[in-house]
Amino acid sequence: MNDPLKHRLMRLIEIELPADGRLPTERALAERFDTSRRLIRQVLDQLEVEGLVWRKQGSGTYAGQPSDPTGDLAARIAGETDPIQVMEARLCIEPELAALCATRMTDEEITRLRTLASRQVAADAQTIELWDGALHRLIAQCARNRPLLTAFALLDRIRSNPEWVAVRARARSRSSLAVPHSEHEVLINAIAARSPNAARQAMYDHLSARFAALKVEFESGVREVSE
Repeated sequence: MNDPLKHRLMRLIEIELPADGRLPTERALAERFDTSRRLIRQVLDQLEVEGLVWRKQGSGTYAGQPSDPTGDLAARIAGETDPIQVMEARLCIEPELAALCATRMTDEEITRLRTLASRQVAADAQTIELWDGALHRLIAQCARNRPLLTAFALLDRIRSNPEWVAVRARARSRSSLAVPHSEHEVLINAIAARSPNAARQAMYDHLSARFAALKVEFESGVREVSE
């Protein structure tokens, strides 16, 4: 494994990617880093194994984890709801996804989960959303329950609304980024311990803390608009 090249690719991901998380082509990356496409492909293969990138045939390579194809429905619903309602729905769904993961997630998937959590620690405000979303998406996928995954994916797509991303970024900026990481550690440890009750509670506590920060920011924005 070419560790220096891997490090340079990760720096590119965390600093220069567009909002959709799409990486430059293998050819462009090879030219940029003055190396071969074969080496670029090997490093991307390793990053994919670690859950840090994914590939979409005919489209390219993207950072994080893939979303579920529920875009049309999400687009219709987005204008009829707000971040508070979405967080209320997440509190109903994601704790159960975490509980299922505690009984179904493989050791390899837990390792990928820890890798995603570690990337969030090093991320700046612009990319922390990418890694946070990827972590929650992997949990949803590894619960292996299609109806729950579809419900999660719908909320996930609604949350990608740029205005909502900005609200969450402001909410995060008002508190230490170390807090969500510590909450993620508790969550992942509960899943790794194969304890559904502990995983359920850890996810609920984590989302409740984010909900409180988001609610303050959202209500503050509403007051500013009304004034």
